[in-house]
Amino acid sequence: MTRRLAWPGPEAANYESVLAFLCDTGLRAWVDQLRPQLLQAFGGGRHGDWPRWQSVLGRLPRPVARRVELNRPAVTVTGACEDGCRALLEALLRELHPWRKGPYALFGIRIDTEWRSDLKWDRLADAISPLAGRLVLDVGCGSGYHAWRMLGAGAGRVIGIDPTLLSVAQFLAVRHCAGDHPVSVLPVGIDDVPRNLRCFDTVFSMGVLYHRRSPLDHLLELKGCLRQGGELVLETLVIEGGRGEVLVPEDRYAQMRNVWFIPSCLTLESWLARCGYRAIRCVDVSVTTSAEQRSTDWMCFQSLPDFLDPRNPALTVEGLPAPRRAIFIAESP
Repeated sequence: MTRRLAWPGPEAANYESVLAFLCDTGLRAWVDQLRPQLLQAFGGGRHGDWPRWQSVLGRLPRPVARRVELNRPAVTVTGACEDGCRALLEALLRELHPWRKGPYALFGIRIDTEWRSDLKWDRLADAISPLAGRLVLDVGCGSGYHAWRMLGAGAGRVIGIDPTLLSVAQFLAVRHCAGDHPVSVLPVGIDDVPRNLRCFDTVFSMGVLYHRRSPLDHLLELKGCLRQGGELVLETLVIEGGRGEVLVPEDRYAQMRNVWFIPSCLTLESWLARCGYRAIRCVDVSVTTSAEQRSTDWMCFQSLPDFLDPRNPALTVEGLPAPRRAIFIAESP
């Protein structure tokens, strides 16, 4: 007997549409792999809080979206929403705490997320190839903020992947407010994507590389997703230093356990070249500050100011160099 997929309420159409799109794009093999992965993710067994988040999605009111603006710092949805509807919407959205990536403005409700993700977008938007009409993959996309911005920049379709089900629920809540658009977030990680799809015009990997135990394998996975001549947009932690220099934290880095390798820019450039990328260039290096990452009413846990040495903000609490992030762009051969 075939088990029914436990879809997240009325958002089922989002997944059926992206699966149909992938079939039409010649990626049926990925679809055949995705269906059981979706069943596992949304069946309630992978994360004990999913039924609660699913209940939140099912109770969201349906205000009428009149306008969706994707080229502002906050992904903004405006329209008809009475006070009672707005109060209920905000209460339910707050049940999806903590909100990490944003900001969003939904029917007058400003979701002030931990990260001002618009600042990262501003640093890369003018450096990447135009996204007009492109098929885009956003790896580790979180709640999908940057995926919406990619759509606003003209992408034909954006597919985000992130195994964190709370992030997927947050995306579904935003999409519930914004309506039907060619953007999706799949509850899978890069390890769940078939090797050598070679189909995406642009692949973004932002804030992922340092979480991977094998950074070169990650770069090769990303290259396998790109068509010939496709563009990689890579954003990651870096250190100051020369070629070959890499920071390998002994335990935590800025209180994060799963940080494995933080290269210098020259080292990262050599990694990309070793993996076969060409036209490699670093387009930005920025020190992360509390203007970009901090606790808010929508993310009440500790954040960057708590992770830095209070006597020397150039160091983390572990005595390591404070977060510095670089953006690299490279081309797949």
